[in-house]
Order: sequence, then structure tokens, then C-alpha cells
Amino acid sequence: MVFTGIVASPKGSLTLQQTLELANVYLENAFSANDPDIALVLCHNTEMSLSQAKKSVKQDKYPTVTEGIVAAYIGLGKLLESHGHVGGAQASFKKAEKLGYVLTPTNQLDEAQAHMARTT
Repeated sequence: MVFTGIVASPKGSLTLQQTLELANVYLENAFSANDPDIALVLCHNTEMSLSQAKKSVKQDKYPTVTEGIVAAYIGLGKLLESHGHVGGAQASFKKAEKLGYVLTPTNQLDEAQAHMARTT
């Protein structure tokens, strides 16, 4: 079956705030996914949206959005870590650090929990 007339995704035209919101939607769904493979796909989608947001935030310097990106990277790291993907988790934590956040084992958990509270 050929799908004609399907509307193309406007993902490229999303604002910085919308891109961060999309990343949070992916992350929230990844946390609640029962299937680990689906959770991993959603983690990948989260990472792609965060990467796009991170590029935009470097140009525009929005501190509130930067904090949201950091919180999402920490949440993503915790989720990846809980699924046994330590390397991916560490990469996510390092991206949060590059945005200026100092990570310790205590605040990683606190930020991930706070992030989930904000998105639910």
C-alpha cells in the first residue's frame, strides 16, 4: 500500500521550546515504556531532539531552556543507566556537564526526579 498525501513532519520548523518539549515527551514515554526496545528507540529520539535543542541554545543563550536541556540529559542518563547502557548514560551526563552543570551522584538522581515531576 502506498501512502500518498501524508503530511510531512514539521520537526525542522519547531521552536527551541517546542524541540525541548518534544524531547521531554519522548523521555517521559521512554520512562513508562514496558518494552526495553521501545524505551531505547524513545531514548534515541530524545537524544536527537536534545541535540537539536542544544545547537539552538548555543546560538541564542536561553538559561531556562538550557536548564531544561540539562535536566533532560540527566533524566536520559538515569534511564539509560537503569537499562544497563552505562556508556550511553555517561555520554548523556557529559553533555549535561558541557552545558555547565556540575554532576555528582546525588544531584544526578535529584535532577532526574525533578525533571520527571515537571514533565508529568
